[in-house]
Amino acid sequence: MNILILTGKFGMGHLSAARALQEQLSLDGHRAEVVDLFEYALPERAGAMYWWFNVLVTYGGVFYNLYHDLTANDSGDGRGDDLLDGLDRLLDEYGPDVVVSTHPICSAAMARYKLEGPSGIPLVTCVTDVTCHSEWLHPGTDCYMVAEESVRQGFIAKGADPDTVVVSGIPVSGRFQPARKDHSQRRELLIMGGGLGLMPRRDSFYQALNALPGVHTTILTGRNDKLFQRLNGKYENIEAVPFTTQVDKYMARAHLMLSKPGGITCFEAIAARLPILAWQPFLKQEQENANFLVRRGMARIAAKEESACLAAIRETIGDARMLDSMEAAMDDMAASLTRRAVCAVVQALAAESRVSA
Repeated sequence: MNILILTGKFGMGHLSAARALQEQLSLDGHRAEVVDLFEYALPERAGAMYWWFNVLVTYGGVFYNLYHDLTANDSGDGRGDDLLDGLDRLLDEYGPDVVVSTHPICSAAMARYKLEGPSGIPLVTCVTDVTCHSEWLHPGTDCYMVAEESVRQGFIAKGADPDTVVVSGIPVSGRFQPARKDHSQRRELLIMGGGLGLMPRRDSFYQALNALPGVHTTILTGRNDKLFQRLNGKYENIEAVPFTTQVDKYMARAHLMLSKPGGITCFEAIAARLPILAWQPFLKQEQENANFLVRRGMARIAAKEESACLAAIRETIGDARMLDSMEAAMDDMAASLTRRAVCAVVQALAAESRVSA
């Protein structure tokens, strides 16, 4: 079966989810292709669009949050209309049996294409945050894959057919697996976010990390070469790691992770049973993700202020009972999900589409 997965690089989480779905579908014997619809349909504009988005979320979070709130119950009509010509070419070129989308604008474009066609190609939308924001809801969508039951109920309250909303979790690579650690030995702290400029600037923060008794810290600096050069080899108990595709390896050996609460990162940690300290989030969808983690007992919030953040690290990583409790909560969460739900969903939709053709 041919599966076309549409995505966009407005934040790398959408692309990561698309690749995780591709991995799951390929293992099930399907031909799955990931396409950045913005780059395909708008090659002259996509780079600038992504640049401006990064500027907005980095420096204009207040405006981003305002837009998020104003459109929380907006139908989203008209979003993605400028992608329709490119989408038509892409569908003709690829001939998919099912389209899966991991970005709300891609979902809007495909839903609009189906309604104007009309097209019988089933559309599956995979929601990549713990949110029931209306930007994801579009007539013509055959199935929504969502993070947890509260999101399912939120979508139903906004008019989605209950039979079309599946609680699957946010898709992550199968490389992320449970790895139990001995909490009686030296603790391993993993910090992610260096590539996003989230790390504290003052040396006193890293000196305090280095001095934590019985704790070794690994900091993934991403593409922030300045931070990597600043930390690499300077501290006995801190390892700086530049951009890596082996995040699963570092999660597997860690006892606690301090990170921005992006949807993909949260569910990678759940898959790895890695307790989370979430940087105090500012963007609304990250606040929703963090609230979900705390509500389910899988995380604590760490303030960005240096002394408060260090206190949260000390209190959490030194409390074996708390770490065990978070891991147990992640076990419960993982047990409620169907990680390969997309395979059953596309199979059923494709069969239904063939019958109705």
